[in-house]
Amino acid sequence: MAGVACPLRPMFSRRTNWNLEPNRLSEALAQHRASGRPLLDLTVSNPTACGFAYAEAAILRSLANRESLVYRPDPRGLLSARSAVAAYYAERGVAVPLDSIVLTTGTSEAYSFILRLLCDPGDAILVPEPSYPLLGFLAGIEDVELVPYPLVYEDGWRMDFRALESAISPRSRAVVVIHPNNPTGHYVADRDADRLAALCARRELAILADEVFLDFALDGAPRASSASRGDTLTFTLSGLSKLAGLPQMKASWMVVSGPEPAKQRALDRLEVIADTFLSMNAPVQLALPTLLALRPEFERQLRARVCANLAELDQQLAGQSLCRRLKIEGGWYAVLQIGESTSDADLALRLLREKSVYVHPGHFYDFSAEGRLVISLIGSENEFAEGLRRLLSL
Repeated sequence: MAGVACPLRPMFSRRTNWNLEPNRLSEALAQHRASGRPLLDLTVSNPTACGFAYAEAAILRSLANRESLVYRPDPRGLLSARSAVAAYYAERGVAVPLDSIVLTTGTSEAYSFILRLLCDPGDAILVPEPSYPLLGFLAGIEDVELVPYPLVYEDGWRMDFRALESAISPRSRAVVVIHPNNPTGHYVADRDADRLAALCARRELAILADEVFLDFALDGAPRASSASRGDTLTFTLSGLSKLAGLPQMKASWMVVSGPEPAKQRALDRLEVIADTFLSMNAPVQLALPTLLALRPEFERQLRARVCANLAELDQQLAGQSLCRRLKIEGGWYAVLQIGESTSDADLALRLLREKSVYVHPGHFYDFSAEGRLVISLIGSENEFAEGLRRLLSL
């Protein structure tokens, strides 16, 4: 009707209606960096900025393959690259068929593909709590709901299966396990993996197994990969970002395993999804065999750094009684417990303002209790030791 203003449709989708206001800690961090004062960052997680030695010449040569000048698209990834991934699993005693591998540019893209494969808008996946907060954004972009199931700590972390079962609903499509978890650093025990597979098979749920930290067990002993599972539909994710310390290469993969014909139906549909994007570039695919072959030296350096920093942490903790670290088995992080009544957000803010030390408060990872701080174990040993001294002095 003339003269009547029509309400305007919002320009942006509800799925991107995030709260983008900075929190107290991020504001304080920005102010600290703007001031130019030195900062001891105990959250550093970029391996390329931590002083590790890389085989620079070999890496650069691997990216100069003349085959990169020819476009030969393959939705699952070039055969040479998938063969290198299969060889990685063969080293672990797992036979992975080449047609069960789908290459992606990062595990975030792999998650996105799998959510599109399994979920309609409004469906749900079950995720461990605590864990890394990225999954919330990935699920929201795909209009998928995240339903947490708790990890409980009793002289070590374990899955709460009673709570997990009660969280399953008719809209549930998959259960995520992170092996080892970030930031708790615990592996899924073999008995729990078997129990989870039986539960998922019974309830017709898929398993999403994120194994990006799989090779970084503190004791150096290999852990079983979910890529070997044949009893329920399973998607196993990994990549170069952590395994080879090369996050900038954006090279990851998923391995699809499980009973036929569900496995084949999943792969057929994933191929169409992957073909729609054809996202992984040829130079990195062609370099993948070399980059994976260089992995053991990086793994050796990183494990030595983690063990040295962990020993320093335990030595400093031994001199006081207010703070302790929770048990970890692998990965790059440690969780400190300061007490149930201590606000981890307030403590992280005080550390930054008074001691120029940056740590992550536990609520970033959805810990159920207060008084948890998360620190990285891959920073330089001198800065790590000094940061700890300042932390414990507070």
